[in-house]
Parts: sequence; structure tokens; C-alpha cells
Amino acid sequence: MKKVILYLAAVPALFMTACTKDISSLNIETKRAASVPAGTLFSNASRNLSDNLVSASVNTNPFRFIVKHWSMATYQDEVQFNFSSRNIPQNWWGALYRDVLADLNEAARIINADASMLPGEKANKLAIVDLLEVYTYQNLVTTFGDIPYTQALDPGNVYPVYDDAATVYKDLLTRVTADIAALDASNPSFASSEDVVYKGSISKWLKFANTLRFKMGMVLADADAATAKTNVEAAEAGAFTSASDDAKFAYLGSTPNTNPLYADIVLGGRGDYLAAKDLMDPLIAMNDPRKSLYFGTNNDGNYVGGVVGAGNTFAMTSKPATQVSAATAPGVLLDYSEIEFYRAEAIERGFTVPGTAAAHYANAIKASIIAWGGSAADADTYLARPDVAYATATGDYKQKIGFQKWIALYNRPMDGWLELRRLDFPKLTLPVGAVSGFPNRFQYPNNEQQLNGANYTSAAAKIGGDEVETKLFWDKN
Repeated sequence: MKKVILYLAAVPALFMTACTKDISSLNIETKRAASVPAGTLFSNASRNLSDNLVSASVNTNPFRFIVKHWSMATYQDEVQFNFSSRNIPQNWWGALYRDVLADLNEAARIINADASMLPGEKANKLAIVDLLEVYTYQNLVTTFGDIPYTQALDPGNVYPVYDDAATVYKDLLTRVTADIAALDASNPSFASSEDVVYKGSISKWLKFANTLRFKMGMVLADADAATAKTNVEAAEAGAFTSASDDAKFAYLGSTPNTNPLYADIVLGGRGDYLAAKDLMDPLIAMNDPRKSLYFGTNNDGNYVGGVVGAGNTFAMTSKPATQVSAATAPGVLLDYSEIEFYRAEAIERGFTVPGTAAAHYANAIKASIIAWGGSAADADTYLARPDVAYATATGDYKQKIGFQKWIALYNRPMDGWLELRRLDFPKLTLPVGAVSGFPNRFQYPNNEQQLNGANYTSAAAKIGGDEVETKLFWDKN
């Protein structure tokens, strides 16, 4: 509690007044909440998670450039893989630990401490909070490798050890499995105003949990096929079955509750984000119906992509379509198109998943086209092309699925980066002026190196060196 110290002038009458007046009320903080409800912390964490995944800020999220969906007109540092000038790894690390995980951790503490809450409601809320924690940790471990986990989020421990990434990942899968068992649609959960993703629907969160488990299993497919197969097959029946299941953070559209791209591009006047030639050229060549949904034309009315890493002329290059930066455009955490691509891949790997790889592949592409505003007829025409149809498209299943998934994950650059590293397709050239090889991970933050040096040094040595080219445990090819 703040102490209030009054400086009293040496005036007797004033001195006597000050001595007799009760000033204890000045210590009451009338503008600061005495406590924060768990639901508010949960919704704030959800918002911060979505904001960071969606943002185009070069201080935090350079992933659209890494996957070569976007190019830049002028500033090329981040495009050329210079992530140190703006401390991007540190900003990403801090945003997820401080702004997402800390709020979720506190929400869980408050829920656990609430003796008045019915057991069923408590179990549902804790499971949902935990699912977003797992989602966030999964993002961190696939970005950095070994990370603070068992000793993370303890403000009293400023030197947390780094846990083995593979061990963390398997524990996250165990947590998801427990969350699935804990969720019960017959009991209440967060209010619709607190749960911006699913409005308190337990049945939707169950589908989210199974889809997340399926996805996490697939990430392990090259490193631990047995664990991948077990989790994929267990989650399959409960995962998304249509686009109505998509996990989206709904932005209201009124400032400040807008999609971050609206703030970055429209309100911020950032006109230097441009289409990348690497994506635009195949969209044009394959007459992809998403071309005009992903991008607008240049000043001459043509679709033109810029060279990633080189200076590009704004007037002569396509910009992101207006719907990309719409104030109400949702932030996507997981979607049906993504899981259908995973199903196709799982079948090719010999996992027991109903259907055929070709059918799930087609479902994924069609779902993507429709989600962006195309029609079923558009999708059918596109899928009939020999260079798109699963039976005739170039390459093995990794190339076919990897290439189309890379297109479908437009505007979900973090997941696009994950899939590029997993499937190794499409084969992208390095940007002009690249300062490193392709980034397989982020380097650890500078403040970890300086403030948690012993644990940092141990972690860096264990994963094979704190370099962006170092492959993580699940990235075997």
C-alpha cells in the first residue's frame, strides 16, 4: 500500500488542521481493480495470443516474409532474416510468456481457489484454460527448441532451467489428452462474453482439443512415428468435421478491438507490405481463385508479386486484399482446411484414418477457397486441373500436400512456417541479401543470454547451437 507523505508548511493553523484530519482515505486506490476475474484474464490472454499470431509488426511477426507470402517495398532487414536489430525473438518470447501464459496461469489459479464454483464448471474452465496454454507452449517449443517449462511463470525464479523440448512436447500431449477427458458439455463454462472463440461451447472446445492433439501428433511424425500414430488415431473421430468448427478469435471492428492488420495497414498507413512473387506467380499460373481474394492489383490493374529481399516499387506491385486487413477479420487458431490436409498426410503415412488421401486433400483445398470467399464451383474447377488434382500433381505426398497447404495457410504465417519445416515443400529460394540460411528456429532472446546465462548456455549447447539454421528435434528431414 502506498504511503502518503504530506509536506506541511510551518503555519500553525494549517498544521493543526492537518493533525486532526483523517487522511487514511488517500491510501485507497480507487482506479485500480482489487482483483481481476478469471474470465477477464482468459479473454485477455486469448486476445493477446490472436494479436501476436495475426500481427504484421516487423518488431514481432516476420513470418509472412519467412514463408515468402509477402515482400516489402523498402525496409528489408526482417525480410532478409535479420531478426536481431529489433530483438524479434525477445519480443515474441516475451509476448507469449508475459502476455498470454502469465494471464492463463493466473486465471487457472483464481478458478482453482474459487470454493463457490461447482466442480463441473471448474473442471471445464480449467481444461479450456489449459488448452490455450498447451497451444501457446507448443508454439514456443516449435519456435525455439528447449524452453523454460517446469520452472516457467514463477516470478520468484528469475533463472528458470530450460526443459528438453521433446519431453515438453510429450507432456503437452498428455495435458491435451487429460483436457479432453475433463471437458463435459453437461456442465457450464465461461460466459459468452469471456470466451471470444467459442462463446462457452464445450462441444466446440472438445473438437478444438482433438484437432490440436491430431496436429501435435503429426508434428512428431518424422521423429516419433509411434507416438504420432497413437495420438492421431485417438483424436481423429473428435476433430473438426466442417468449417463451422473453426477456432477463430472474433474482432469487434471498433477501435481498439480490431484485427491487428487493420491497425498495422489501415490505421498505421503501412503501404509497404506487398505480395511476394513466390506466391503470386503460381496463383497466376494455376488460375487459383484465391488470387483476387488474397491480393489486390497494382496501379495498372495487374497482379504482380515483388522479389523478397529486394526493393520493390509500391505502385507496380500487388498489395494484400482489403479483406485481409479488415477491422473485423478474425484471428484463426485452427481450421478445418488444416485438419483435412493433416488427415490426407496421416493416411499416406499409414495411420488409421477414414477416407482417402485424395478426398481429404480435395476437401482441404475446397474449404480454403470457400473460407476466403470463393465458390464450390471455383474449387471444383481448380481441383480438376492436372497440376492440382491429387492423382496427377507433381511429386510425392509431401510435395503435393506441402505445396497446397502453403497456399492455403496464407495469412496464417506461423503455421505456414511450421509446415514448411515439417514437409520441406515448396522449395523456396533464400531472399535477396539473406544474412543466414533458412530459419529453422529463432535464436534465444538477448535478455536470456544476459540474465539467465548458465541455463541459456546449457540449452544452446544441447540443441546443437543457438543458430537459426539449427533444426529442432521434430524436424528430421
